[in-house]
Amino acid sequence: MIPAMPANRIAIVTGANRGLGLEIALQLMKADVFVVAGCRDKAKCEAALEALRSVGTNADAMPVDVTDTRAVKRFVDQVEKQHGSPSILVNNAGIYPESTTARVVDTPTSVWRETFETNLFGAVRMCRDVVPLMRKLRFGRIVNISSGLGQIHQMGEGSPAYRVSKASLNALTRTLAAEVAGSGILVNSMSPGWVRTDMGGEDAPRSVEEGADTAVWLCLLPSNGPTGQFFRDRKPIPW
Repeated sequence: MIPAMPANRIAIVTGANRGLGLEIALQLMKADVFVVAGCRDKAKCEAALEALRSVGTNADAMPVDVTDTRAVKRFVDQVEKQHGSPSILVNNAGIYPESTTARVVDTPTSVWRETFETNLFGAVRMCRDVVPLMRKLRFGRIVNISSGLGQIHQMGEGSPAYRVSKASLNALTRTLAAEVAGSGILVNSMSPGWVRTDMGGEDAPRSVEEGADTAVWLCLLPSNGPTGQFFRDRKPIPW
């Protein structure tokens, strides 16, 4: 039996107060999804909610620090209590605390830890609390926002902590997709490309609308859609 899509689709998008996360949230709202934006603090939540409410009323924003296990659990509990069980999770929160010329031998352990706490462990924490709720729904879409810099297929030098954290996020995608196979939950990674955001900079060739498109498409996949894959521009790419 193919699990039916929940009548009220509720999405969590982390790091949704600006840039790619905000655009993903806006596009999901336009697809009649109720979006809960996860932001680092109250001020960022207020700014995000103002932007989201300019599109519609089907949005809320709540503070969450994805590097804090207890904070993540409180956040997910609050989402479920106030709005219902989420059927969509976009792990977008991410950091890039090093330069593009950074090298493995010069990168302090503290930078590796900081990067992994958000880019990998943040997603792990979110999945750990959201997946059980999706299992009860027998429906779920998890989208991990990765990067071309995390492709082992063409791995190069520079930004080692960021690269390895995103490659690890891709490994998480594969592992979790295998674990939940047959449960109605689809798990995929995507690379938005080089996007004009605070992280990508003004010289990036892609708009946030272009960068967000594949993530939103993955959020809205039908029940026979792909899982355990890596995408850019709605097409699978090598790991």
